[in-house]
Amino acid sequence: MSDSDLYDTDILTWSEQQAALLRRMASGERVNDQVDWQNVIEEIESVGNEQRFAAESLLTNIMRHLLQIAAWPEAAAVSHWRNETAGWRVQVRRRLRRNPGLRPIIQAELAELYQDAIETMYHEVDGVPRPPVPTSCPFTLDELLTSPGLE
Repeated sequence: MSDSDLYDTDILTWSEQQAALLRRMASGERVNDQVDWQNVIEEIESVGNEQRFAAESLLTNIMRHLLQIAAWPEAAAVSHWRNETAGWRVQVRRRLRRNPGLRPIIQAELAELYQDAIETMYHEVDGVPRPPVPTSCPFTLDELLTSPGLE
């Protein structure tokens, strides 16, 4: 079975084998021709992408809940939405601290993430239809990360 086949069928075993080969290379062994370079490169890129996608998802969820809290302040779910938002803030702050290069990327994507939040927002809660929401993002990234007063 080739490395590419193993990559497609058992990524855990593939990653362990590739890591072992890279360690051997780092110690001076000549195993360069055994490394599945194309997939190693793709996996390294995917590590950063996963961090980005996770942070974007958390921020989209935060904005959706903030919009829902503003739209239905008397809803039974408001307490739940606030608690989830607080937890997501902690998670996204941690990701941004550990990956400082993520902040400018997220900042540039904030308007698009806001549109995703609107799209995934409830259309009705407790029989009350969704009121109009701002068409452009009313939040800054810093507000989303630190301001429980938005709720």
